[in-house]
Amino acid sequence: MTTDTLKTIEALLEGVQEDVENPDARYKLRTARQLLNVLEQRDVDLTIALNEAVSDDELRERLRELGYLD
Repeated sequence: MTTDTLKTIEALLEGVQEDVENPDARYKLRTARQLLNVLEQRDVDLTIALNEAVSDDELRERLRELGYLD
């Protein structure tokens, strides 16, 4: 769920960045997109770490329901 949200924000920012002429605004948009990429990677890393650490199927399902696992 988080990854989908981050990808949507990335797509929106990319579309706006293409329409902006001001170099400072383009820089800020590009930086925001890069920070989203960092958050997306952290989300992936956290999901992997949780999957590796959690062996209890019931706990995994509860974490999935809460949106912590994909």
